[in-house]
Amino acid sequence: MQEVIEKSFGIISQQAVAMAEYLEDKEGRLPRSYVKEKDEIVTSDSKWWCSGFFPGVLWYLYEYSGDPVHRKLAEDFSARVEKEKYNTYDHDIGFQIYCSFGNGYRLTGREDYRDVLKVAGESAIKRFNPELGVIRSWDFNARLWQYPVIIDNMMNLELLMWNYHNTGNQVFREVAVSHSDKTMEHHYRPDFSSYHVVSYDTLTGIPHKKQTHQGAFDESLWARGSAWGLYGYVVMYRETRLQRYLDQAVAIANLMIDHPNMPGDGIPYWDYLAPDIPDALRDASAGAIMASALIELSTLTEGELSSKYLSMAEKQLTTLSTPEYLAEPGTNGFFILKRGVGHIPQKSEVDVPLTYGDYYFTEALLRYKALKGW
Repeated sequence: MQEVIEKSFGIISQQAVAMAEYLEDKEGRLPRSYVKEKDEIVTSDSKWWCSGFFPGVLWYLYEYSGDPVHRKLAEDFSARVEKEKYNTYDHDIGFQIYCSFGNGYRLTGREDYRDVLKVAGESAIKRFNPELGVIRSWDFNARLWQYPVIIDNMMNLELLMWNYHNTGNQVFREVAVSHSDKTMEHHYRPDFSSYHVVSYDTLTGIPHKKQTHQGAFDESLWARGSAWGLYGYVVMYRETRLQRYLDQAVAIANLMIDHPNMPGDGIPYWDYLAPDIPDALRDASAGAIMASALIELSTLTEGELSSKYLSMAEKQLTTLSTPEYLAEPGTNGFFILKRGVGHIPQKSEVDVPLTYGDYYFTEALLRYKALKGW
């Protein structure tokens, strides 16, 4: 695993610096994906939900290397995202601000970064409905959804818990706990698979629609959605020490690892119930998110469970570091991982690199390194 980490970070360094150089004169742009057929790097502005991931990769690279050049790049690209601290138009402020400024503050202690995180926390809780007990995800498609909440939203609660710990304001914890509890109640099926979207009736507070918008079908097992939930409940247990969140994380992890359709190399099909298995596409991003969550979960459990989770994460990181998934330097539009799956039902970002896959792969490698004390 030391060789896996060293080799992978050698590539991460080359790819991330090359990406930064490519984007240097493209004001405000951030990487999103890559279209191989056109040799086209797809970028976004800061409003796109993925905007914080590349600055986060640069911060992780700086954490690994200690190189001031990497820190400067991380600071420069975080600055491109800062205005999203005022984002109240969707739930993704956690992805945007915590992955960038959260890591930046953790590594530098810059007070202005702390201020950004505080403003972002105040923005985030404006989307909380106390009558329903959840944070609204999307504002579009009002004819279909009254008050939609997606499983991805579990990933934005870490920003709230940071604000609770750093301001002492109980509201942040109350909102995060309420959202987590309602999600457990309404998103999850008895086997601990989850729906992607649950829309709440705004009058009764009861879900009126449950769907898996980005999965194979509504009752399917969408891999990345399961990974979001796993990661989110690991975070919520770490931050609150409420046993129900650890129990939830363990149940989700066991479902994902032990499912008969989990491939032997640990990288899941984009949907565990995709109709064309074993020919269905794998999702490297789901594998990376899962690996990062499992490494932390292994530190929160004991004995056979802990070993099970760390062993699967080792397998996933080893697989992701092979040429099938890890890009050769200078290729893949300067992204790190290949073979991500965004949204197959809409034929969007299918079998391409994805910036969030890169982020969680880099995070998982660092978490493993820290766990071993290397």
